[in-house]
Amino acid sequence: MPDHVHILVRMHPSQSLSALMKEIKQKSSRWINENEFLSYHFSWQDGYSAFSVSTSNKNSVISYIESQQQHHNTQGLRDELKAMLTRAGIDFDERYLLDDCTNGENGQ
Repeated sequence: MPDHVHILVRMHPSQSLSALMKEIKQKSSRWINENEFLSYHFSWQDGYSAFSVSTSNKNSVISYIESQQQHHNTQGLRDELKAMLTRAGIDFDERYLLDDCTNGENGQ
C-alpha cells in the first residue's frame, strides 16, 4: 500500500513492542533511502497501530494482509482503523489516529 504497511510478527512476551517498531522503522527507512527507491528522503509517521492476534487466527490475518490492496480500494487507512477499534469496543480519540496519505512525501 502506498501509505501504510501491515506486518504480522510473533514476539516473545518479554519483547517491547515500541523497541521492535523503532527497529523496524529505522532499518527499513535506512534501506529505502540507501537504495534510493524514492526521489525524496523517506521517513515513517511518528505513530503506529498494533493489535494482538491469537495463533488460531493467524491464517485469517495472513489472508487479510495478502488481500489488503483490494480491501483498501473501498476503505482508507483511517476508516479501517476506526472500524477495527469500534469492533473491538475500544474508545479512541480521532486526533491520535494515523493520517491517510496517498503518495509521495507528506501525502503529496
